[in-house]
Amino acid sequence: MRKKIALIGGGQIGQILAMIAAQKELGDIVILDIPELENPAKGKALDLMEMAPHGNYDAAITGSSDYKDIAGADVVIITAGRPRQAGMTREDLLAVNLDIITKVAAGVKQYAPQAFCIIVTNPLDAMVYAFYKLTGFPRNQVVGMAGTLDTARWRAFIAMELGVSVNDVAGTVLGGHGPDMVPLPRLTTVGGVPLTEIATKEQIDKLATRTREAGTEIVKLFGKGSAFFSPAWSAIVIAESYLKDKRRVLPCAALCQGEYGVKGLFIGVPVMIGAKGMEKVYEIKLNDEEKAMLQKTVGVVQKTVEETKL
Repeated sequence: MRKKIALIGGGQIGQILAMIAAQKELGDIVILDIPELENPAKGKALDLMEMAPHGNYDAAITGSSDYKDIAGADVVIITAGRPRQAGMTREDLLAVNLDIITKVAAGVKQYAPQAFCIIVTNPLDAMVYAFYKLTGFPRNQVVGMAGTLDTARWRAFIAMELGVSVNDVAGTVLGGHGPDMVPLPRLTTVGGVPLTEIATKEQIDKLATRTREAGTEIVKLFGKGSAFFSPAWSAIVIAESYLKDKRRVLPCAALCQGEYGVKGLFIGVPVMIGAKGMEKVYEIKLNDEEKAMLQKTVGVVQKTVEETKL
């Protein structure tokens, strides 16, 4: 029997999620959106079914606006919410997207209470916290996508800057999903060679700044809307590791309970994703400078979370 994947939100990210999940044959897919957008969701699902003969995948893909149709889902990926526009910060989105997440949490809790849930909606750090509090799901069952995306951007920019294969760039990014995130050049390597040995300080500083501002860079280029290809694939990486019990170590927004000196907040940290969900948080020994940067991003996340009043 195939696994079942529920995609809450059928916009740009949602439709790309559906396509990648289908191509990877991760399971049957339900694209769920609000009643006003039910027909577009159904249309996207039908279009993907008609692509299947050339895509060489077998999956039942449907569109709906009824939460009953996500019943029994193994994975729920939530992208529902208003996208960021030029000139907006992630925090500007808080009020409107908190209302949306509240409704989504109720539907998921009722119809897919056992699902592993991946939150993509911005402001990510606050939305994943709100979903967790509203559903009451256990810690291992809820993560935010952001760290996986932030690290992908860090690796991509390094590969672009140095003219090397992105496959040989390894590294991670900690902290909140915003301008205070913490890339770790000291622990980043290119083919096993430390980044600090093959890139100048000026290059590294430029790369770190670009990573922190990556989302804003794309928003400015689009003029309307935000990134969708890279967030979609980042969420699929997490979902695939869960569905296939790959036990990959991925940077995700996970609920910290004392790790890194953080308690009760979802912060981007390296975690193991396996068949039980978020199975383990890995702590990195940080130097004083890195600790200070992490404390700064934790403070920003704390402030945003407090605004949810949950």
